[in-house]
Amino acid sequence: NAAPDFTYPDINGQNHSLTDYKGKYVYIDVWATWCKPCIFEIPYLKELEDDYKNRNIVFMSVSIDEDVEKWKKMVTEKDLQGVQLIASDPESKIKKDYIIGGIPRFIFIGPGGEILDNEAARPSNPETREMFDSFSGL
Repeated sequence: NAAPDFTYPDINGQNHSLTDYKGKYVYIDVWATWCKPCIFEIPYLKELEDDYKNRNIVFMSVSIDEDVEKWKKMVTEKDLQGVQLIASDPESKIKKDYIIGGIPRFIFIGPGGEILDNEAARPSNPETREMFDSFSGL
């Protein structure tokens, strides 16, 4: 299944689309600053980002916060890495296209733009590393 494309701004207002990263694996984290389980995953996500930094994978976090300033503050204070984007519209395309009813939600996209796992394991789950390591091109 082809992954529905989306475009959202980063902390500097520069737009990024999912298709910008075609040719790479993309591990998407849909989260929000007010979501405790989302915040719990941050240290594990940072560890994954460090461990796979020289590999063919992009770590993309898409916040669904409506309060953009609160999101910017957390990205800065927690020194969040990867591609940090904001989908502040309550009716955002990513929520509709990926049928996101709850967060955190992790989605794993292949280098051809295909959905490999629409409900991927969380960074704290050892299955995430097993999944990454099962792909020879990653």
